[in-house]
Amino acid sequence: MIKALSTASTEGKNLINRLTDRFQLAGNECQKSVSDIIDNVRENGNKAIIKYSNTFDSPSLTIDTLKVSEQEIKAAYDQISPEFNTTLDKAKGRIKAFHQREKEESWVVTRPDGAITGRLLHPVDSAGLYVPGGQGGKTPLVSSVLMNGIPAAIAGVKRMVMTTPADKNGAINPALLVAADKIGIQEIYKAGSAWAIAALAYGTETIKQVDVIVGPGNQFVTEAKKQVSGRVRIDMIAGPSEVLIIADHSANPTYIAADMLAQAEHDPLALAMLITTSSDIASKVAAELDRLLPKLSRADIAQQSIKERGVILLAENLDQAIDLANDLAAEHLELMIDDPFEWMTRIRHAGAIFLGNHSPEATGDYLAGPNHVLPTMGTARYSSSLGVETFQKRSSLISYSEKALLNDADDIRALADLEGLSAHALSVSVRVDKWL
Repeated sequence: MIKALSTASTEGKNLINRLTDRFQLAGNECQKSVSDIIDNVRENGNKAIIKYSNTFDSPSLTIDTLKVSEQEIKAAYDQISPEFNTTLDKAKGRIKAFHQREKEESWVVTRPDGAITGRLLHPVDSAGLYVPGGQGGKTPLVSSVLMNGIPAAIAGVKRMVMTTPADKNGAINPALLVAADKIGIQEIYKAGSAWAIAALAYGTETIKQVDVIVGPGNQFVTEAKKQVSGRVRIDMIAGPSEVLIIADHSANPTYIAADMLAQAEHDPLALAMLITTSSDIASKVAAELDRLLPKLSRADIAQQSIKERGVILLAENLDQAIDLANDLAAEHLELMIDDPFEWMTRIRHAGAIFLGNHSPEATGDYLAGPNHVLPTMGTARYSSSLGVETFQKRSSLISYSEKALLNDADDIRALADLEGLSAHALSVSVRVDKWL
């Protein structure tokens, strides 16, 4: 399904250039549609939410059933198996343990002259978590609930809100409801797509606005988050999911193919990439892709993704492969090579790094602990995963003693005068020059 290309060939070089410049936003039609939806929600509130939901998701949804009731949450616990409940608790514990180490604390520093500076950290007051419907509720993205909600709870966010589209019967998958309840989400609303994002950003009669919006979604959700960014904080502008695997002669081609397919089954636009130093590995991976594909429940999606977007590049050596990995700045980077920890220090740009043959990207998606909300489309060059800091804000602290101001007065006034801001200089002078 994929033709292996040498990094030295003209075709290979052209492909690398396209991959390094893969960032793209939604087209004009999507932008216009989302803008109209946001304007409609701002103007009509609940009425707009119900109209869109009835049209696209749940014909029976009403304003009275927009918010998930306590009875629905209690009933959800009876609809999940004890085994799943145990798995959910295990995942919650792993993710919580990892993210607790991320939490920053406030701090202050006192200078000898009595000046005090520092940083005061506070959680935002409220956060909105968007969770996609997952094939009409049939494939609930429980991991998204945990990965977005647990860091918010650790940060200390008082009000956590979740929106997710209802199915055609007006219900939410019970696994989503149980996961949300376990991590302390207090409000759950049956709303999806761009109208849910608009409601979280601007508020309606029922859904009150929030300060931060996080969570994955399709192009309409992503575009809506982009358009409301600035009024609220968003986690990131995310594109299709992607994996880059660096492999040498020691790698297992079956493992590589399986991990490429794991990425490809997300979306026809998902990007599964392999850079290897071994032509033998390249040919064996191509064969394994063909062999494993029929085993998948979403084989049609994976096949389209691999055929249209899959990449196998033959690098001259590991040095070149690692340099390319830094240029591509992939969401997920797997190092299936001898001594991956030695080469790990050379990686500057990647959302998450998976080391060794027994660390498939799926471990990070569900149970390892680190967050799976990661930068895509090359944005790992300058951005990082979602974390506790996504839900915190920082205020600088400055307290000067009289002695400290006297010590710094001339320097402050010199800088203010250079910038032509005489009132800045005056605000110091009236305090230190008693004759003024």
